Formats: sequence, structure tokens, C-alpha cells
Amino acid sequence: MSSINYSEKIPNNVNLSEDRTLQRALEHWQPNYRKWWNEMGPDGSQDFDVYLRTATSVDPQGWASFGYVKMPDYRWGIFLNPRDAERQVNFGEHKGEKAWQDVPGEHRANLRRIIVTQGDTEPASVEQQRHLGLTAPSMYDLRNLFQVNVEEGRHLWAMVYLLHKHFGRDGREEAEALLERNSGDEDNPRILAAFNEKTPDWLSFYMFTYFTDRDGKFQLCALAESGFDPLARTTKFMLTEEAHHMFVGESGVSRVIQRTCEVMNQLKTDDAARLREAGVIDLETIQRYLNFHFSVTIDLFGADESSNAATFYNTGLKGRYEETKRDDDHKLYDRTYNVLAVQDGRLVERSVPMLNALNEVLRDDYIKDSVGGVNRWNKVIEKAGIAFRLKTPHKAFNRSIGTLSGVFVSPEGTMMSEAEWVKRERDWLPTHEDRAFVASLMGRVVEPGKFANWIAPPVMGINRQPVDFEYVRFN
Repeated sequence: MSSINYSEKIPNNVNLSEDRTLQRALEHWQPNYRKWWNEMGPDGSQDFDVYLRTATSVDPQGWASFGYVKMPDYRWGIFLNPRDAERQVNFGEHKGEKAWQDVPGEHRANLRRIIVTQGDTEPASVEQQRHLGLTAPSMYDLRNLFQVNVEEGRHLWAMVYLLHKHFGRDGREEAEALLERNSGDEDNPRILAAFNEKTPDWLSFYMFTYFTDRDGKFQLCALAESGFDPLARTTKFMLTEEAHHMFVGESGVSRVIQRTCEVMNQLKTDDAARLREAGVIDLETIQRYLNFHFSVTIDLFGADESSNAATFYNTGLKGRYEETKRDDDHKLYDRTYNVLAVQDGRLVERSVPMLNALNEVLRDDYIKDSVGGVNRWNKVIEKAGIAFRLKTPHKAFNRSIGTLSGVFVSPEGTMMSEAEWVKRERDWLPTHEDRAFVASLMGRVVEPGKFANWIAPPVMGINRQPVDFEYVRFN
């Protein structure tokens, strides 16, 4: 189960050849996927030889190999963690029952909805990032972009396998629809709003892979607790790949900050205009990008009170982050949780049944985790001897979902009128001028070991290769 069969048309560790009907269905879907990749994947990159990692096993001690691959020939496949025959449902009304190997009929619609929503995010991010390769700040970064892209493609395969295997004709139709929706398409957009936003520049990409891929981590962790065992096993292996995506984001922003601090000290200035003239991104602009990506991402967790979240938990479909490490009864009937509300023009906390507040529980876990990386960015600034500090904004800031939607709140958590918000918005969120300036820096640098002026080199290369390694061969 841990090793992957690469001799088959679709690499897998699920004995696909033993289920000929399923194998034919997936082989029928495969050309449509390749067509989508060629049309909506990384622009102008089809002939590049890219130094990529490819999963060879689900054993955490040695699960991937590295080598040059043309991306259209990447061996996308279906990989599940090994089955634990003793695994049980660990939460909700089915707690203590054996984990399900097949979809319980009464939970079919909700499980399909969960899988489709997760699956839709994977190709969406590839579509959002498809033009970034044309403005890469280095060959090292270009390779990291392509690695993220091919793995998001593999995560789509993971969800499509579950749809085909367990949901019959409905699943096959949903799998086709995953290739028909497109990020930002007016007529047929992606399901979640954050995946219809543009990713127009590399600062946006790094923020996206830090903040939005971290949402992916938390959603996958919650699904890895599922009583539906094939979903749990699928998402556990996806998490192994997801870690690199967040590394790309955190280290990318850190390197942007490092370069800005170097120039601030060279010029002995914190004046944004002078720093922009010197071709680096001022810290205030980085803060505004942070505010935007953080606030858009925490909306992905859904409304602060949700009967759907309660149903998913109670029926054993989707748990909490690190469910089995929590010290409670894992049923939550008598537990409460505080959510934010607006009362008499101010933000107040209100206690609600925890089952209805599980989106908020996951959002708060995410926020705690996100702050860790921001603190590490601040250590770069502190080490440079600069007094500025980055901060995550208040969770009521710039929200578009739930009770906080349409409420005007500063990054510090102060309620205000719409007129006050309009006056201050440009201080807190990227302006058209900010985005135009960042876009003006985006020129392609692809000579091995060379980096754009606005970003510092990494400390080390990929897979113990030197930083100036030829990560992409352009042929």
C-alpha cells in the first residue's frame, strides 16, 4: 500500500487495475484533465524540463524523488495513506463505530458537497497563478511555483478519484464540472470567492501560499479526521505535499522583507517613496497585502454560526483540527463557544452552542497558527534593527461572510462608520497605486543564481542542491 505503481497509465497505490470500470472512467477523464492543464496551467511552460519532486511512496521517511520532468508529462496519480483496519469514527453521534469504507447513504449528499468544494480549490489556484511564470524573480522561485502547481493538480486527482470511486454517475459529472469552472469566470466561477481573486504578482503569490494554502492545511486536517476512511487517508497524504506550499509562502515573504530591510539600512531611510525609487517593496505596502490576504482567507472558513458545520461534525464527516488530541467528549452537545457579534455599535462576544460554532473554532485555530509565521517575519525586521512590526488584523476586519459581513472595523478592531472606513481604507488595504508599483517590479529573472532586486536569495537550494542550480531547463 505504501509504494506507488508507476507502470500503469494512472500511477496509484489503490490497486486500480483490479477495478476495470473505475479505471476506464478515470482514463476517460485523464485526457480532459490534460487539456485543462495545457489551456489553464502555467503559461508557456509546456516544453520546460523542471526539477520537480514526484511522490514515489506514502512512507513519510522517503516519499518522493527529484528529477527533471516536463510538466505535461508529470505523473499525476492517486495516493492514499495505508488503511488502519482498527480505525474508528472519533467524534459525533457515530463515535466508536468502525470507520466507513463506503459512503453511508444518508450522508452521501453532504460528503459529495465536502469533496467537491475541496476539489474545486485545487485547479482554481493553478488558474490564478498561471501567468506568474512570465515574471518570476529567479529560476529557484520559478521552480517552486511549478512544484506548487503540479501538486495542486495532483490534489485535484485525489478528489476526483473519490468522486468516481464512491459517487457513481453523480461523481463523474461533478468531476467533469471541476474542469469546466474557471477562476474569475463571470459565467462559471469557482465555488469559493477567494479562489476567484487574481494573483497578479509574486508578493500576492507568496501571501496566497502562506495564508490561503494554510487554510487548505486546516481544512485538510479537519477532513483527515473524517469517519469516511478513504477521505481521511487521501487528505493525510495531501498534507505531506501541502507543507512545501506554505514554506514557499513564508520564506518568500521573509526574503522580500529581508531585501527591503537591507535597502532601508543602506539608504538609512524608512521613507516609502525613497524605497520604491530604490526598487524594493516598503514595509507598509507589505502590511497592506498581509491585511488583504489574511482577511480574504479567514472568510473561507464560512459563517461564524453554521448548521452545516454542526451537521458535518455530528454525522462524523468533518472533525476539528487535531480532533483526537482534544480533551473533551468529542460530541460537544453541552459545550459552548464565543463568537463575535455587533451590539449597540460595538463588537461583543456572545456564547453559542459549540456545534454551531465549529467554523469559528477552526478559524481561531488557523489564526493562532498564522500569527507564528508573522512573528518569524518580524524577527527578520528586528534583526535588521528596524522598529516596524507586521501584525495580523483583527478578525472582524474586511469580512464578507457571516455576522461581520458589511461591518466596518479597523485592523485594531475599532468599529467605525462607512464614511470613516472609506477615508481610511487606503491605509489598510492595497491601493491601485500599490498594486501598480508592485507590478512594475515584476520582470523575469531566470539566469541560475540571479535574483530580482526586490527579493533576497534563499539560504539554501532545493533537495540539497546549490541556490544557483539549473532548476529549470528552457530548451
